[in-house]
Amino acid sequence: MTQDIADTAAGELADPPEFPMRRDGGCPFDPPSRYKQLRDEGRVIQVRVPTGQTAWLVTRYDDVRRLLTDPLVSADRRHPNMPLTEEVTPQTRANIAEFGRSLIGLDQPEHGPRRRMLIPEFTVRRIQALRPHIQHTVDGLIDDMLAGPKPADLATVLSTPVPARTLCELLGMPYEDRELIERTAAAQLRRSISPQERQQVSAEMYRYVDQLITAKEKEPTDDLLGRLVLRNRETGLYDHRLLVGLAMLLLVAGFETTNSMISLGVIGLLQHPEQAELIRKDPAAVGPAVDELLRYFTVVDALPRVLLGDVQVGDVTMRAGDGLLISFAGADWDDRFFAEPEQLDITRTSRHHVAFGYGIHQCIGQNLARAELEIVLRTLFTRVPTLRLAEPMEALPFRDDTNIFGVDRVPVTW
Repeated sequence: MTQDIADTAAGELADPPEFPMRRDGGCPFDPPSRYKQLRDEGRVIQVRVPTGQTAWLVTRYDDVRRLLTDPLVSADRRHPNMPLTEEVTPQTRANIAEFGRSLIGLDQPEHGPRRRMLIPEFTVRRIQALRPHIQHTVDGLIDDMLAGPKPADLATVLSTPVPARTLCELLGMPYEDRELIERTAAAQLRRSISPQERQQVSAEMYRYVDQLITAKEKEPTDDLLGRLVLRNRETGLYDHRLLVGLAMLLLVAGFETTNSMISLGVIGLLQHPEQAELIRKDPAAVGPAVDELLRYFTVVDALPRVLLGDVQVGDVTMRAGDGLLISFAGADWDDRFFAEPEQLDITRTSRHHVAFGYGIHQCIGQNLARAELEIVLRTLFTRVPTLRLAEPMEALPFRDDTNIFGVDRVPVTW
């Protein structure tokens, strides 16, 4: 047992470690080594986030799933003790709280009706109808890559445009405006961006989406946002500002996570060519492969929450008002649930990972994300069987300054 954990049985450290923690294992894909130590010892500890607040860090799979369904665990970003993993100004914190009111920052009973209003747009049937568009997009991008120079940057030619084009099609947004999505996602998720710059880019995105929603309110279009405007006239669940916040949420969250997973998934399979070969030989293998890649990389490390009442985890009683960080990355590498979690194995059953969260706030866009990843991986490895990294994996610029794990450049050749 390390000294700082031994200092207290209650997990309240005299000098709480900083969070987010760095990935410090032998492989850039490994979650922070501290997570395994905490899981093995059955501990939760307090950590310090960039705002100076402390929060309890939970890393065990069973604890994570239980807390995500506990009504005493609140998603309300208006609570002053909600731990934020980047530096913020008072205005930024207020914007985050307002942004959360569109969906992700709501508790029951407010959350349920608003989520149900969105569910029809993300059913398996609805996403199935979108698959031909995604396939056409992927085929065209791979055609362009093969006709272009080698090596190519997969992050630029495939990982970024696939979710950007899909979201523009889904939401009824002109594709020529996609650059704003990319800049906003980077500003919102990279911790190296100053709060002032983050606020500036967010304000620009807000103005754009405000105009987009206003146009659809005047003349609803046959896309997700247009249909949402029409449903809202019947339910009255959203005012204009909340519709804008919801559109921003869908654009940012739906873009960066899938963008990161395409790049990381390709790298992971290139590092395990025998598993890439399974996808080439059997297209049905891509479904389980996607779930294993989601588990293995778990690009969203931790979810911030705040306690509405006292909650016990192990020998620690966390008090009402305490901040909480629920680690998906820790849970998805818990060897009590996933045997040898450090091994990428697309033949394992990984469907119960928490990369999409769990409980009432489980990612509503997961069917879309799975479709994009399945189509990209199956098509890429079938059409380009000689694909390989053009540089050693260790030389790639993996991100350690963002709330979503990823890589900035993926040089490939064939």
